[in-house]
Amino acid sequence: MATMSLEVGNLQEAISKVKAKLRKELPEYARVFSEIETEMRRKVAQIVKEREAGEPVIPIVQYAEIASGAVKPEAIAAIKDRGACVIRCVFPEEQACAWDDEIGRYVEENNLDAKLVNRAEDKYFGTLAMAKPQIYGIYWSRPQVEARQSESLTNTRVFLNRLWKAESEGRRHIDPEQVPVYADRIRRRPPGSASLGLSPHVDGGSVERWLDDNFRQVYRHVFSGNWRDYDPFDAAWRPDVREIPSPAVCSMFRTYQGWTALTKQGKGDGTLQLIPIANAMAYILLRALQDDVPADNLCDAEPGRALGVHPEWHAPLLPARTSIPLMQPGDAVFWHSDLVHAVEDEHTGPGYSNVMYIGGTCGCPKNSAYLKGEAATFMAGKTPPDFPADNFEVDFKGRATEADLTPLGRNQFGLPPKANA
Repeated sequence: MATMSLEVGNLQEAISKVKAKLRKELPEYARVFSEIETEMRRKVAQIVKEREAGEPVIPIVQYAEIASGAVKPEAIAAIKDRGACVIRCVFPEEQACAWDDEIGRYVEENNLDAKLVNRAEDKYFGTLAMAKPQIYGIYWSRPQVEARQSESLTNTRVFLNRLWKAESEGRRHIDPEQVPVYADRIRRRPPGSASLGLSPHVDGGSVERWLDDNFRQVYRHVFSGNWRDYDPFDAAWRPDVREIPSPAVCSMFRTYQGWTALTKQGKGDGTLQLIPIANAMAYILLRALQDDVPADNLCDAEPGRALGVHPEWHAPLLPARTSIPLMQPGDAVFWHSDLVHAVEDEHTGPGYSNVMYIGGTCGCPKNSAYLKGEAATFMAGKTPPDFPADNFEVDFKGRATEADLTPLGRNQFGLPPKANA
């Protein structure tokens, strides 16, 4: 079943066995990896060249183009190549600023900062940085719920979902028209904050990408040596992957990670950085099979943690690390769930750097299974199932409730339409 988790007994033994199997099935793993590395170096050089010339490395689309169906084919091709995009003016600036003010009051009036002292430690980013970004474990403020169920953000995510191949090899894998709720947190990063960054990493699975049979099917073309046939936007097998259970590991299939800006923020403001190469996972996966990596090691990947991208193993990718363009309140950024990303260490800008984390999801049995538990936590004001159970918001004033859900919002939670609506 899609919702089953992956249980691993002796991790080192499991890694050694699967690496031996993968090498046996791909005897030319060194030659194939060399081809991939050559292609990665070419893409990195192109990104560096564009960045140094002042050209946008991350594709930029206006929400108005999405709303009118006028996104140019070359923009779509760029999004699929770079694995990310910035969408301008998803919300009017006044709306985003009003939401930012309301979240500020919600945090302050409910004394969240005092409660954070006793928050559960998820350890998910434990090996990546000295500290964490200023991420607050609130999920159910009215602005978050309103943004998730908004027509504009829903349209944006459906547009992006349609870039995925929903059917292949005789099966329908996902429904791109559905955008079920995946409630995530907010970031409120004050000016002057340092050592709150995150080094380059990928979410949504670490050692599982090699150890889980279904994850290996996602990357079947890479592990068979036919890496040019690997399409990061092919949804085949992705809803069937199994994760090792751990707080803060996403157990939904997210087509994209993403956030919506509540304040102006750009390079130097502690913002998001991307290595915008959609198929870089091919490099990461085969890198771990090379002879200089110990038999029981997957380039230092650890279960229950983000998958780190490290200078000692993945150096050729790192020069492509690029801060996203200047964001205005109401702009949104989305990046493919396999894309390497990071957060700047320091916020040297003058004001708060605030965002709502709202990614892309799609219809599939894995996501429907998660929704059942998530809807129950929403009703009770508790922490969603994927996150450490702090349950800060149970008694919060101003928390969104079922009464705040629109018909679209109910649908996104998997709830039946309201009687006599």
